[in-house]
Formats: sequence, structure tokens, C-alpha cells
Amino acid sequence: MGRIDDRLRDLGIVVPPMPKPLANYVPAKRVGNVIHTAGQVSTSTDREYKGKLGVDFSVEQGQAATRACAINCLAAMLTLLDSLDRVKQIIHVGGFVNSAPEFQGQAAVMNGASDLLVQIFGEVGTHTRTAVGVAGLPLGYAASVYLIAEVA
Repeated sequence: MGRIDDRLRDLGIVVPPMPKPLANYVPAKRVGNVIHTAGQVSTSTDREYKGKLGVDFSVEQGQAATRACAINCLAAMLTLLDSLDRVKQIIHVGGFVNSAPEFQGQAAVMNGASDLLVQIFGEVGTHTRTAVGVAGLPLGYAASVYLIAEVA
């Protein structure tokens, strides 16, 4: 076990196995030393976050949803890596938040994903970010997050 595995255990995080994609794409793609993950939706082993921010979910619940998305991004990366210790840096995190028209807290919702990555990776987990509100997401999920990372 590596340092990141120890950190995940300390945080009580279990990275689930990556489910088979529902369409014609792969969960992650490596080009040289860079991995791009597909957008990962707001589901975990014990909860699905479906609905709109500003109607069905508070900002805090939205943060839990994007946190679940980020954990799923790690699962996607592990389809290509033997260990998350190979992550040299998280470069960028992009998020889509299923939002009611008047909802303006997308950046705060995305802090769930961003804060988790920094908790796990420390300075290596700091990144640029995009947070976008959208009218809907596939299957009604509350959020979808992707990331780009440099790996060894």
C-alpha cells in the first residue's frame, strides 16, 4: 500500500470499482503522462444524488454530490494506474452542476470535489477549475465532474 492508500483509509474513503460505461466511451484516457477522466456522476456505493441544486439539494448536499463525483474520478484513474501514488499533480477539475435557473452557488458546490482532492493529495491536489450550472444532466444526476492529472 502506498501513501495515498493510507490517506484514503485515514479519511474513511473507499474508492469503488469503476462500473462499465453506459455508452461508447472509456472512463479515462492516458496521453503520455496526462490522464483525462470522463465526467463522473454523483453516485456512491450507498447513495445517488439526483435532482437540481436550488430545488432538491442545498449547497452542502451539492458538495457531498461533487465529492462523490471526485471519488469516482479516482476510480476512473485506477483503470489506468496501479496506484494513485503515481499522481504527480491534479491539473484541472471541471464540474457541471444541475441547477435551478436562479441558483448561483455552482462554485461553492464544486468545493466538495476540490476540497477532497486537496485533502487526499495535499499540494499535489491543487488545481485550476471550472464550475458550470446546467439545466440538466444525464439520468437526472445532480453533478458531473471530470479531472485532468499528470502522472508518473
